Amino acid sequence: MPFNFDLKPLLPELKKLRHKLHAAAEVSGKEQQTAKIINDFLSATNPDDLKTNIGGYGLLATYDSKKAGPHVLIRCELDGLPISDDISADYQSKTEGIGHKCGHDGHMSIVAGVAKLLGKQRPQVGKVSLLFQPAEETGEGATRVINDAQFEDLAPDYCFALHNLPGFKKDQIVIKDDTFAAASVGLIVRFDGATAHAAHPEEGNSPALAVAQTIQSFSAAPQFRVPLEKSAKVTVIHAGVGERAFGTSPGQGTVMATLRTYDDELLAKLKDHCIRIAKGYADTFDLGLDVEWVEEFPATVNNNEAVKVIESAADKIDLEINQKKEPFSWSEDFGHFTKEYKGAMFGLGAGRSHPALHAQNYDFPDEIIGSGISMFMKIIKETVERS
Repeated sequence: MPFNFDLKPLLPELKKLRHKLHAAAEVSGKEQQTAKIINDFLSATNPDDLKTNIGGYGLLATYDSKKAGPHVLIRCELDGLPISDDISADYQSKTEGIGHKCGHDGHMSIVAGVAKLLGKQRPQVGKVSLLFQPAEETGEGATRVINDAQFEDLAPDYCFALHNLPGFKKDQIVIKDDTFAAASVGLIVRFDGATAHAAHPEEGNSPALAVAQTIQSFSAAPQFRVPLEKSAKVTVIHAGVGERAFGTSPGQGTVMATLRTYDDELLAKLKDHCIRIAKGYADTFDLGLDVEWVEEFPATVNNNEAVKVIESAADKIDLEINQKKEPFSWSEDFGHFTKEYKGAMFGLGAGRSHPALHAQNYDFPDEIIGSGISMFMKIIKETVERS
């Protein structure tokens, strides 16, 4: 039987790796030091192929049985967040204002553990590629990897990823058919008018009313533009007009919002509606308008067969399964992979009372590293047996 392994001897090394990655947290697109740490670790496992600088600072290690069979891609993320690391530990982030507040350090350590095991024992048939992806938090990394010439001929048969989940029991496996996580996109609207003396605002053209009414209309958009059976949110995350100058009537204004749905088609309609709102107020108040879309994430839609593989793997290693009824409202750029390849994301419980993702006091729980490795190794075995 393939994949007879003992995790116990590996876990101290992987915990140490996780702490090293945590201390070296870097934001999206700047994960150079993180990539070097991972490159050194992967090189020591002697993969059959190791690609670097894929989609940015990404790495892709492949372990090949040299026998015909399925090609399985397992993906984790390199990047941290521009959030202070408010934990009392000797491995606290060394970069002020940047921390691994989503647990990507833990995800990397789990996949590094898979690399360590595959380095000792290749899959029985087929091959496994381990992707350490850059820039997940900005929604840019997956697309850059998929469009990278180094990735073009990969064509995996399956792709899998996990995400740790505070609020769920430790080691619990959270699965869902179809949509697992929401689609979202950031919208920046800039109104351009003309400054004037604050004593004579009529001599300029202030965008203040356009900004105020845009905030109201964006916030109301789901109420009036989304059917009752659908879910959507437009969250205004920032707005401003002019500068802190009490003698000046402002000439510029900005509104930023995040649009979020469980459905890519509905998101497209909501985007169009928000543009019409912004254009309407720009025309009404005779303002210039500039619109920018940023950090776009498709819905992460799980393939039902891939979900069954995950469920079977969890069942065979006696991990509790939570069949989630509704998708998560956060977004993940793994949706770009599940659009192209048969695959699924699953959740790994981090503890019911564990600090939330993106909280300053969040820290990935080392105790769940072993469960994550066991899940991926069993998933690999399951795909081989189904081939």
